[in-house]
Amino acid sequence: MSSILIKSATIVNENKQFVADIYIKDGFIEQIGSQINKPADKLINAEGLHLLPGCIDDQVHFREPGLTHKANIYTESRAAVAGGITSFMEMPNTVPNALTQELLEQKYEIGRHNSLANYSFFMGASNDNIDEVLRTDINNVCGVKVFMGSSTGNMLVDNPKTLENIFSQSPMLVATHCEDEATIQSNLNHYKQLLGDNITVKLHPKIRSAEACYLSSSMAVELAKKHNTRLHILHISTERETHLFANNIPLKDKRITAEACIHHLWFSDEDYETKGNLIKWNPAVKKASDREGILKAVLDGHIDVIATDHAPHTIEEKALPYLQAPSGGPLVQHALPAMLQLHHEGKITLEQIAEKMAHNVAVCFQIENRGFIREGYYADLVLINLNKPWQVSKENILYKCNWSPFEGTDFQSKVIHTIVSGNLAYSEGVIIDNLPGKRLTFDRY
Repeated sequence: MSSILIKSATIVNENKQFVADIYIKDGFIEQIGSQINKPADKLINAEGLHLLPGCIDDQVHFREPGLTHKANIYTESRAAVAGGITSFMEMPNTVPNALTQELLEQKYEIGRHNSLANYSFFMGASNDNIDEVLRTDINNVCGVKVFMGSSTGNMLVDNPKTLENIFSQSPMLVATHCEDEATIQSNLNHYKQLLGDNITVKLHPKIRSAEACYLSSSMAVELAKKHNTRLHILHISTERETHLFANNIPLKDKRITAEACIHHLWFSDEDYETKGNLIKWNPAVKKASDREGILKAVLDGHIDVIATDHAPHTIEEKALPYLQAPSGGPLVQHALPAMLQLHHEGKITLEQIAEKMAHNVAVCFQIENRGFIREGYYADLVLINLNKPWQVSKENILYKCNWSPFEGTDFQSKVIHTIVSGNLAYSEGVIIDNLPGKRLTFDRY
């Protein structure tokens, strides 16, 4: 579409709600106002619908290249736009790991040909690729990813000298997975001695414990303060960790920021009884008190953004015994509906959802001309019906793995239209496969 006119939408943007029309032309928002009557290729009557900036997910694993039996950029970006996510940042622990500039650019080529959503890919750090990390283009790559905990893949960075080099020399944002590997292995050995191979997923939050998370997160914060690193800690899973971050500094001036994920805001250790390995993530879903503490930190500004850590595996892999079952699960299609459900429960406002899932991600990563509903910005938008109940089922799941931890969940709100870079990518249950996604760029000079 070269032009779209959205009429009478309730716009949720920059801590305000108001009814207006939006005129989109050649990918950008050209005009916001009342009674816009310009000719357009597509007219959308949005009366009764809420218009939010498209969500920007700063942490996904779309599994391509190398693990495409689980997912790929095409399938998962389709699921993302159906869920109102218009941009994503994908992690480097694919096969091969994105540890060189050449391998990183190969992923960008896949995105250019196959992504329905806007995209960026993290450069991976290992114990021995600091020279490659330093070659990363700060205006065309979202950040450098450091696994301070092995998680999925073979990218554990555990050499203190390497960590000092990355934190002192990285020219751009460093995003970290923080779990102390020595603590995890000690806990695992303890339970193996007690139970042998009969460990169940209920012990996952005791093995990948709150202590393991805090030890690693606090070390990352200490390193960042020492070197004035632009640090972003991913998927905070404990209430205690939230106190490592400031909430009395404007976001644009913060050097240390943090992310909360949907699963840590929704599930607790009580859900292992019914969900089992389907909610086995690293870091682990922990106590209900951690869940409530994380939400409080999201609302009061200690935690800056909400993301998914979308990390699909096949249902056959998830059905393996605990010690063999991989960690991670699919979330991009259901993240915004889940947050809207928390809104219906009075736990978060629409304005805060727009802030944490769009505005703040754009500010944190210094994304150019996205994340807000503003004239002159890219038209990345999602129209939702707050009162259109539906249930997650196998029939409407779009992930390649064809399962969801939300299967059987009733949501009250539904995504109706998603616009990506000015193109209608999803409309009333139909994916429009014209691959409108663009590479994200960053204003870091």
